[in-house]
Amino acid sequence: MNSPITPQEYASFQAFLEDACGIMLGDNKQYLIASRLNPLLAEYRIPSLGALIERLRKDRRSDLYERIVDAMTTNETLWFRDAFPFEILKQVILPEQARARASGVRIWSAACSSGQEPYSISMTVEEYLRANPGALANNVQILATDLSPSMLEAARAAAYDAAAMTRGISDERRRQFFAERHGRWELREELRRRVSFREYNLQESFEPLGRFQVIFCRNVLIYFSAALKRDILARLAAALQPGGYLFLGAAEAITGYSDAFEMLRLPQGIVYRLKSARLARPVTG
Repeated sequence: MNSPITPQEYASFQAFLEDACGIMLGDNKQYLIASRLNPLLAEYRIPSLGALIERLRKDRRSDLYERIVDAMTTNETLWFRDAFPFEILKQVILPEQARARASGVRIWSAACSSGQEPYSISMTVEEYLRANPGALANNVQILATDLSPSMLEAARAAAYDAAAMTRGISDERRRQFFAERHGRWELREELRRRVSFREYNLQESFEPLGRFQVIFCRNVLIYFSAALKRDILARLAAALQPGGYLFLGAAEAITGYSDAFEMLRLPQGIVYRLKSARLARPVTG
């Protein structure tokens, strides 16, 4: 940018970003805008944030519009982040589904970024199925969605550099589930096969996605307004099957935003369960 961001430009960009993807950009984040958007503004020869906003208002379907939203979307991720959701999935939820003789299990990873979360889920499912042959008829489907086309492209490729493979993945899992080719680590096909990817904005209706036994919506709500948090949680509840489970980020909570869930404090950590179903006694072993 050739000039400092004015208060009016900053306020206009805050409104644009919230309208585009629901993200609430806090005060005094001018440095963040500059660091993420300066390369794009230089590429498109746009002199200022004000000029960018004016251009975006005229054409919401442009490549530039998508790239601006992409650049401002936080894509921080790592394998098996916080660990406990994957342990609860393996030790509590999947055994519960097996005892109920579920014909299939659908899991949604919302805001999947470059794929580490849904593929961590797939590895967890694989470990459970290997330890329990015949359970769930190997019919577990994982839907992974994100707002960012570039992140989804990276996720579909399922090939990670050495730096990504130092963040949360154990040596044992790397040996079991990846193959090294040309300096990159490629996830094995049987792990990739149960994951499908779809571009999706969490402000849209969830009805086209169907219903799920488990939803991972982690470290996402913290960026949204209170009104949008309440709306998303209501729609997540509607997207869950009776007795379904919701995982949020370690720093997120639903208090004051939804009464549709009951918080379960398990030895591994906290998970939310839809209140509409009779609460079964969790298996923790």
